[in-house]
Amino acid sequence: MLIRILAFLLETAFFVLIAAALLRAWMNWLRVSMIGQPGSFVMALTDWLVKPLRRALPKALIQSRAVDWASVLAAALMALAYALLWWLLFGLLLGAPAGGTDFGLAAVLAMLLFAVKMLLRVALQTLFMLVLGYAVLSWVQPGSMAYGLLARLTEPLLTPFRRVIPSIGGVDLSALVLLVLLQIGMMMLA
Repeated sequence: MLIRILAFLLETAFFVLIAAALLRAWMNWLRVSMIGQPGSFVMALTDWLVKPLRRALPKALIQSRAVDWASVLAAALMALAYALLWWLLFGLLLGAPAGGTDFGLAAVLAMLLFAVKMLLRVALQTLFMLVLGYAVLSWVQPGSMAYGLLARLTEPLLTPFRRVIPSIGGVDLSALVLLVLLQIGMMMLA
């Protein structure tokens, strides 16, 4: 029971950090102001890693306005740190053959795969939460500031679906279709 609680706490902490770094990259790519919420929150959570990475990365990458590579790299590094911590803690606690200090090629590849899986899962779950929040607010409070922010964050994802899926009875089903596809993606990762 204690191991499950520790695993849950570790996963939750890294989920929030990785999601914050990915959201920071997404908001910067969309040119969403970082002054209000959730911008100031994600910056507070990720500045400790993103700022040093911005100084360390080549100027050509930093000056590229298309992608916030420092935030993307921060998310990837946190996923790797999560995989390493998980492997060290639970490999030792559970007595798994890959535990201890045996860093064979198979263990390194398994850890990298675990980190990539965590990164993809966090990205899909974060997008799921954004789209779900947008869909709920579009019905309940479409004039709110939160709705405007969520609309801006989800618009690039929903636009391709809106081109293909017609509104039925004045209801836009693109968010529902995207939610189903994101859920299928998460199921495939599980």
